[in-house]
Amino acid sequence: MGADVLLTGGVPRKKVTQSVRRAVESVRADIDAAIERDPAVDSRLEMALASPGLHAIWSHRLAHRMWTKGGRWRLPARMLSQTARAVTGVEIHPGAQIGKRFFIDHGMGVVIGETAEVGDDVLLYHGVTLGGRSLARVKRHPTVGDGVTIGAGARILGPVRVGDRAQVGANAVVVKDVPPQAVATGIPAKVRFPEPTYDPFADPALLI
Repeated sequence: MGADVLLTGGVPRKKVTQSVRRAVESVRADIDAAIERDPAVDSRLEMALASPGLHAIWSHRLAHRMWTKGGRWRLPARMLSQTARAVTGVEIHPGAQIGKRFFIDHGMGVVIGETAEVGDDVLLYHGVTLGGRSLARVKRHPTVGDGVTIGAGARILGPVRVGDRAQVGANAVVVKDVPPQAVATGIPAKVRFPEPTYDPFADPALLI
């Protein structure tokens, strides 16, 4: 087995290679998804070097892996998340579960709690809070489905669910479930279902 073992840790070389390949593919997918959503960026290199949202999610993914190991890994996971918060302005608890191609535009002021669950292809703007309304050690943070867009300053509080491809308007306060493909705006948020031709990026209530 000597040729298949890397260093002295007994880890198969093939397994390490596969892990590295998956990590590279994930980073590339994150960058491409971010470029699609940010017209102010001209290249992958610029996005990789100058996006606090990407730096925050990459740090979180490492912190989350450490957190799920439990035991002595949890304090280092929290320290890593706090370092990422200081550098990027984004606070993501290492226990939060976040899907693929997640992007935070601008980043500053985003808070994502421990029991939050975020699906694939989700876009958050700055100042978003996925927060809790309970001190009990239970599921107390939101679940956000695939393809959701959450506008700047929005607050989604408690173990509510935001359905797939829903839109949450800027500064909205969501304390009840939002159905899939719905639009939620206002304080407290009210839900409506747009016309099939609706363009979320042309709706001031969503993005301002």
